[in-house]
Amino acid sequence: MDWFSPAQCVGYVAFVLGVGSFLQTDDRRFKLFMAGECLAYVVHFTLLGNPTAVASSTMSLLRSLLALRTRSVWVALAVVAINICLGLYFAKQPSDWLPLGASCLGTLALFLLEGIPMRLVMLVGTIFWIANNVISGSIGGTALEVVIAVVNLVTIARMVRQRAAASA
Repeated sequence: MDWFSPAQCVGYVAFVLGVGSFLQTDDRRFKLFMAGECLAYVVHFTLLGNPTAVASSTMSLLRSLLALRTRSVWVALAVVAINICLGLYFAKQPSDWLPLGASCLGTLALFLLEGIPMRLVMLVGTIFWIANNVISGSIGGTALEVVIAVVNLVTIARMVRQRAAASA
């Protein structure tokens, strides 16, 4: 495996944007960074030849942009439905559902939740992405999602401390 192939280099860009996303305590900035990460993931997984991850990342990009404009349950459900349809079309094996499941969880989190609960649901999606990236052979993607899990947990802890200090 070439650590510096074009596919892996784009994965490293996704890594930087993803870590930046989960460092944000402001939900709007979180969603903006996430959109950038998703765009990099579209290119990364296209170059790796993983069509379900491309479809999921494309929907995640769209979802992140839509979530900046609306919190509509109907829009969230439409995005989830499209993800399921993409899975029915692209999925060839059970592991192909991992990125699509992560995208569905992320959609519900971004549209219906905020703050700590949003980040906890995103953490479950991150676990799905870790499994997908290991299976896909994505070095940057796996590193990204492991670091994102840790950074997300640290950010959640910061938010819990901020909430406790504000109520004290």
